[in-house]
Amino acid sequence: MNSTNRYHPYFTYRTEDMAYVMMLKTPSSSYIKSKTFEGETALHLSAKCGSVCCAQLLLEAGADPNDVTNEETTPLFLAVEGGHKDVVKLLLKNKANMNGSHSCSGWNPLHQASLMERTDIMQLLLENGVNKECEDDFGITPLFIAAQYGKSESLNMLLLYGANVNCQAKDKATPLFIAAQEGHDQCAELLLSKGADPNLFCNDDSWQLPIHAAAQMGQSKILRLLLPVTDRICDKGEGKVSPVYSAVYGGQKECLEILLMGGYSPEAQNCLLFESTTPMCMVFQRRNFGMASLLLRFGFRLTSRYLLNCLEYNILGLFRYFLNQRCPLPSGNEIDELKLHAYKMHYDTKEFLPYLLLAGFNPLNLMDSVWICSVNNDILNLTLEFTNWKRLPPDVEQILSTHAESSTWIPKKHFESIPSLMHLCRLEIRFCFKSEQLRSDSLIHQLPLPSCLQDFLLYFEVLDMYGINHRDNCEEGELGNNIQLSE
Repeated sequence: MNSTNRYHPYFTYRTEDMAYVMMLKTPSSSYIKSKTFEGETALHLSAKCGSVCCAQLLLEAGADPNDVTNEETTPLFLAVEGGHKDVVKLLLKNKANMNGSHSCSGWNPLHQASLMERTDIMQLLLENGVNKECEDDFGITPLFIAAQYGKSESLNMLLLYGANVNCQAKDKATPLFIAAQEGHDQCAELLLSKGADPNLFCNDDSWQLPIHAAAQMGQSKILRLLLPVTDRICDKGEGKVSPVYSAVYGGQKECLEILLMGGYSPEAQNCLLFESTTPMCMVFQRRNFGMASLLLRFGFRLTSRYLLNCLEYNILGLFRYFLNQRCPLPSGNEIDELKLHAYKMHYDTKEFLPYLLLAGFNPLNLMDSVWICSVNNDILNLTLEFTNWKRLPPDVEQILSTHAESSTWIPKKHFESIPSLMHLCRLEIRFCFKSEQLRSDSLIHQLPLPSCLQDFLLYFEVLDMYGINHRDNCEEGELGNNIQLSE
């Protein structure tokens, strides 16, 4: 019968059938070396099921303790995998090789014992001289395995036997890095207490540290452990990446707040790796818009660029929130981009333009022929409410006249008359304020004027006419809801 045939006569017997096993002592027997279809010998099967008696008899009969299956697995590895300490002890006594690869992945029995957190078997292997720094095909040691899977008892034993706390896999990851990434608090704390280096870069580009892994994966407890011991060169160092980026990238608001409270800059450095010039840029890239308010609270300085980003991503709640946070208004070449976004948004223009005009944006910046012809009638009429419609530049008057003749636009009736003195005074008073001062109702409500005049300066009657909400829009507490509605 072919030796690789899975249907050997001895498979009809139980492993514990001593009468059968005794026949294996006959030197002429060929059964000892015969294998199943998977390449397992009788010794492999005995080790797998934990039969010490069978394993003992097979070894006495000449079975090879270092024979391997088709998947390059040894009896010793199977005994460890099954948690059979007595079989492990027997195989070691019979000169089973502890070191080298014991499986197709390159794992050693110590890797497997570490994963299973069988510290009794680990101790047995270590006392018999197993290589505690053995590596699998990825350069991963048993200590790394313990950190990766949160096996703190295995980790502690390996550290007691002097395993390298700062070993690195082939991709440069360290045990501390993997523990931070996976959120194994106890392992991370143990590694740090035994000298793990939190400033050992964990990738080939020399920017990623355990603090980045903790921030990105939301491991807040480990992040607090790493914060005081991590070198701040990663905060703003050239070519490095601030962990603030990692927190934003992972959408981890709690971790972002921990970093900012710990002194990390909300503006960080230009991050070429993620193609982001600031963490706020990454807020837009990753669409983690709820983190914008946190960056602002810790001192991030807005530019008009971010208003345009809000329009680009159609996040109009955030647009209004940024206006309330005194974000500079678009100017110069940015106005053309603003108009381009307005063209694309069509009816959504009503969701952002009134607030832009209320913030002091000059409506004449918009009023060219393309914009006038592209917006709907309400938006065009609303825009004129923020002007002296009888003193428009001649080219604008001509465009409006042509538009009225060639389209369905019907100007409001009062545009035919000279603006009231109250309206002209409103324009003049608002002109005297800086744009930043017009962002909130509070300043105008502090003026020594009757409330009806305060409301008039805030265009309440115009906003009501066009069905626009005139509450103080998008305060921080409402930011999440506004963004959700806008998206």
